[in-house]
Amino acid sequence: MALEITDATFEEQVLNSDKPVMVDFWAAWCGPCRMVGPIIDEISTEYHGKAIVGKVDVDANQEFAAKYGVRNIPTVLVFKDGEVVGRQVGVAPKNAYAEALDALL
Repeated sequence: MALEITDATFEEQVLNSDKPVMVDFWAAWCGPCRMVGPIIDEISTEYHGKAIVGKVDVDANQEFAAKYGVRNIPTVLVFKDGEVVGRQVGVAPKNAYAEALDALL
């Protein structure tokens, strides 16, 4: 399962990570988010130990969604050394997410 990331833990878990980090910005009421969620969970399992994969519920945690310009959900951001290096807005196939991480490993 993907890591639950909050505004309080974002800096430690994402920005200060020594591994690539994939963050799914989502909300419970969002239909497309429910399609992406299981894909993100699979990626989390497959990249365990190699990358951090997490989710931010934008209804409960708005600070970093706003900071990174997340206006549509689902939005998946990929971070390397605390910087955004990839962005996928909307639903994409699993290989699109895997390739984004593979490019950083």
